[in-house]
Amino acid sequence: MAARRDKTHYLYIAVIAAVLLGITVGFAAPGVAVELKPLGTGFVNLIKMMISPVIFCTIVLGIGSVRKAAKVGAVGGLALGYFMVMSTVALAIGLVVGNLLEPGSGLHLTEAVRHAGEAQAKAGGAESTPEFLLGIIPTTLVSAFTGGEVLQTLLVALLCGFALQAMGTTGEPVLRGIGHLQKLVFRVLAMIMWAAPVGAFGAIAAVVGATGVDALKSLAVIMIGFYTTCLLFVIVVLGTLLRVCTGVSIFALLRYLGREFLLILSTSSSESALPRLIAKMEHLGVSRPVTGITVPTGYSFNLDGTAIYLTMSSLFVAEAMGKPLALGEQISLLLFMIVASKGAAGVTGAGLATLAGGLQSHRPELVDGVGLIVGIDRFMSEARALTNFAGNAVATVLIGTWTKEFDRERATEVLAGRLPFDETTLIDDGHGTHPDGAPAPVPAPSADSSATASAGPSAGAEDGVPV
Repeated sequence: MAARRDKTHYLYIAVIAAVLLGITVGFAAPGVAVELKPLGTGFVNLIKMMISPVIFCTIVLGIGSVRKAAKVGAVGGLALGYFMVMSTVALAIGLVVGNLLEPGSGLHLTEAVRHAGEAQAKAGGAESTPEFLLGIIPTTLVSAFTGGEVLQTLLVALLCGFALQAMGTTGEPVLRGIGHLQKLVFRVLAMIMWAAPVGAFGAIAAVVGATGVDALKSLAVIMIGFYTTCLLFVIVVLGTLLRVCTGVSIFALLRYLGREFLLILSTSSSESALPRLIAKMEHLGVSRPVTGITVPTGYSFNLDGTAIYLTMSSLFVAEAMGKPLALGEQISLLLFMIVASKGAAGVTGAGLATLAGGLQSHRPELVDGVGLIVGIDRFMSEARALTNFAGNAVATVLIGTWTKEFDRERATEVLAGRLPFDETTLIDDGHGTHPDGAPAPVPAPSADSSATASAGPSAGAEDGVPV
């Protein structure tokens, strides 16, 4: 097992090399580099292909192993409340920084930029609240898996999990079957990850080839300001909250998720790391029900990076157009865009379309200015995705702590490197399932878990690591 784990180090070294090579090709041969975009798109699509089955298996196994439905509801309610508070905090920080920097001053709108803004507005048509809520309901029970909609998959998984929970012992064979299916899904995901260097090379080469260095020079202020704001938000706001509530260091958690951050950086999509975040949070010591509910829900509702991006970008566009927003206009417009952005997490370019759609509905005369940031949106989407991902990782640990479903002792061992994550299967057999495939007890003390302490030495694991 150790030998197989060691091989994955070469994979991520290859990803770093591929990113550097992609940047070089992007500058040296822009025309060729742009044509490499399908390589990055193909890899991200492979990852997205696995998201629905990962979410379904994780949530069904998590809820099915908890006997009290009220506990699941408490986790979901607490998570949504936390997401609303943190989105508001992120929004406020973006407003403050944007007003201080005034990054759009001195820029001029060209005809080409005007047309680019119009195109984004058409792509980001505003969606009403009823449309959003109805969109959560899939056409059929299985269409949620084929449509690639995270919230639809979440709904179906919740319904199936509660149904199996109500079935009691009758549903145990089904849970065992889903446990085996989960192992298969994560094994396929581990195989797909070996294509990461190719995907990273294509994605980075294409964006550098299409953008060049000129756009970065002229728009450096908003880029630097945005990256700095996101970094401070993660370290100061999230880091302080994590330390005070759980005693966990934000730097230790970010280091533990280093490979996922590298994957997001090379693909500009936090969705590419969603399955791995679920697996790693469970390995860290957060119970399966909490992980299964908090992570997928957070990907649609906990958009800290997107909130900062939308606020700063709106102020940037208004300043560049010479039509600054009054404080009341800033608050109403940006609250609207936070709601409109739900469900768009992880989709590259969705933030730009949401920005254009929000401006179209509130201040149509500002839409043309969206074209000013089209050239650097891909680079900003990386910081957006990284911040969203970090926010969801922190949220999962916090929700696990508040619901007493977080094993702090195990987390200490994992973050210290004494319980390494199994990169070959992405599943910790001794931590997630019984030998017969049924859900194992969660690591945190919980009176509601249906399993018992029988998954001891017979579980084929030692100190939580498969042997």
